[in-house]
Amino acid sequence: MQEIEQIYTQCRQDVYRYLCSLTRDAALAEDLLSETFLRALTGLSGFRKGACVRTWLFSIARHVWIDGLRRKRHVLSGDELLARYVEEGGPGAPPFETQVDARALAARAKELLQTRRPPAGEVLWLRAQGYSFAEIAQRCGVSESAARTLDFRTRHWLREQLQKEGAEL
Repeated sequence: MQEIEQIYTQCRQDVYRYLCSLTRDAALAEDLLSETFLRALTGLSGFRKGACVRTWLFSIARHVWIDGLRRKRHVLSGDELLARYVEEGGPGAPPFETQVDARALAARAKELLQTRRPPAGEVLWLRAQGYSFAEIAQRCGVSESAARTLDFRTRHWLREQLQKEGAEL
């Protein structure tokens, strides 16, 4: 039981911030945080030894959030998540008002990202999905600071390209 309290203490704030970035609602994020740790506690037997606890919790949090969206009958696609991430500048950033249709923006963003050298597009995509820079670095075979730099520069480049095409971000 003490291990669970330690995991909660160490990961609570990161999972909460992640949920805030998904929901844009602190109260809802708090509710989803409770649900996330409840599911983690009940699903502890399914945790693979040696796996990253934080990654596991982020995965549970994402599923809890998606379940909530499904209950509301409004599910965001991966393209919409990418568009939201590009428009808003990452988890926790204040939203920018936009007049561009999110789906059209996401489709164009995907096309533009495919023209970039790897792993720039993958870094941006993984970040939009909620992965930490450490997890992205490991997955893409780059350092954590390189993942951060790629994310920042690719997001900046993508915004410039979309603005040149007339998108209002």
